[in-house]
Amino acid sequence: MGEFSLTHILLLAILGLIFFGPSRLPQLGQGLGKAIRGFKQGLNEIDVDPKDIHDHKQVNHSAQQTTQTQKQTEAQNS
Repeated sequence: MGEFSLTHILLLAILGLIFFGPSRLPQLGQGLGKAIRGFKQGLNEIDVDPKDIHDHKQVNHSAQQTTQTQKQTEAQNS
């Protein structure tokens, strides 16, 4: 049921020609290709080394401590 046969592909091609016309199909194909490439690049950027995440958490924790110390100093000076 979930497989495409040659008949299905030909039917989709004919419907595409009817709805979009032969001049518009190459533009649609290029747009689809660019969208797929962008999606794949986005997935590759998501891949992060777990060590980087741990280091990032430590940096954030240090920054929070520095901010708290600055707030305490400002409160004491006021």
